[in-house]
Amino acid sequence: MERVRRGDAGAFETLYDEYHRLVYGVALRVLSDAPGAEDVTQSVFLKLWSNPASFVSGNFGAWIVRVARNRAFDVLRARAARPEDEIPETLAEQDSLEETALGALNAESVRNALAQLPAEQRELIELGFFGGVTHYEIAHRTGLPLGTVKTRIRAGLRRLRSALDGVVAL
Repeated sequence: MERVRRGDAGAFETLYDEYHRLVYGVALRVLSDAPGAEDVTQSVFLKLWSNPASFVSGNFGAWIVRVARNRAFDVLRARAARPEDEIPETLAEQDSLEETALGALNAESVRNALAQLPAEQRELIELGFFGGVTHYEIAHRTGLPLGTVKTRIRAGLRRLRSALDGVVAL
């Protein structure tokens, strides 16, 4: 940890390699959700890298498990406070959202509605729905947490739905 405190990326990678499975396992047990567990794992290690002084001393393994568990419970509390319909990672091949929406709307209406979205939402939707990039790949390319990518896409799709309501009845 002393080397991590000095900004040694190699030491951080070693800690990550040694403990990421443990952190992921704790988060997965609490959340029962693999993408959520991935987000928690990323969040825990981001916290460790950005604030290595948060670990003072003692058993590092026990400390990081406690941090992971607390972060996973934070996610559960946040979900309970604002339940939302989840967008599935992958859509069914038949009657998928893109086919239904794009088949009924003309391209100009969609372009106009997309142009009304904030750039942070529009760019992610374009990558995911028109570029064929998965949520995970978007997170990797943009450096955003997976949960942030999903939230922005979900919010953007809601705005698109509102903007396109009345243009064509689906």
